[in-house]
Amino acid sequence: MEQLSTANTHFALDLFRTLNEDNPTGNIFFSPFSISSALAMVFLGTRGNTAVQLSKTFHFDEVKDVHSRFQSLNADINKRGASYILKLANRLYGEKTYHILPEFLASTQKMYGADLASVDFQHAFEEARKEINKWVKSQTEGKIPELLASGVVDNTTKLVLVNAIYFKGDWKEKFMKEATTNAPFRLNKKDTKTVKMMHQKARFPYGYIQELKCRVLELPYQDNELSMIILLPDNIEDDSTGLRKNVCILMKRIINIDRINGMII
Repeated sequence: MEQLSTANTHFALDLFRTLNEDNPTGNIFFSPFSISSALAMVFLGTRGNTAVQLSKTFHFDEVKDVHSRFQSLNADINKRGASYILKLANRLYGEKTYHILPEFLASTQKMYGADLASVDFQHAFEEARKEINKWVKSQTEGKIPELLASGVVDNTTKLVLVNAIYFKGDWKEKFMKEATTNAPFRLNKKDTKTVKMMHQKARFPYGYIQELKCRVLELPYQDNELSMIILLPDNIEDDSTGLRKNVCILMKRIINIDRINGMII
């Protein structure tokens, strides 16, 4: 699984760099694994130059048997009995009059657990949009009630590939509710905002990157299978969040730490 993890990490950093350039002072929230696994299904049905471009973008050329590795990882992520809930669900919605190769459908079902739902985009695209949103809402425990806004699909839509990811976990070291207090949170060099700040005293994996003047804290979830990584710069030198400079170098350093080496979900 190491090859797929490395490829996903490279894609995550590439995408983060692009998003950060477009929105250097705002919040950025995305799931690189959700995106790469969804587009891997598209990659499964491509050939020629399209396949080459997708392979390069997602670094699939670095992975042997990429679809088999996604199959194994998806099974591991959706395993029963885990101390956390990490659900990755895929589905295809195809125009009922549009012919899709049976071989492609069989492969997406086998490798990604994605079945095909036939809908009438041609005559009832709004009903199809609502059906898609209803499925996504159910897969994300109501957290994403409307994935597709009105106007996203129309009567020319032939195929919609939907990927939904949902996570819920408990901290290994729980935060006590009564220890939560109001505290200032720095948005940039000039502005702060009062937020609810959780507190606790415990031992956690902690590091410091001297050349970037940044502290790194790992907060593990139960059973130590998953963790949240928090980065805190010593100072904010410009109008950004303080992590804008060399942020991808910083991320690569973190990923190379043995304790944190793994998949970015």
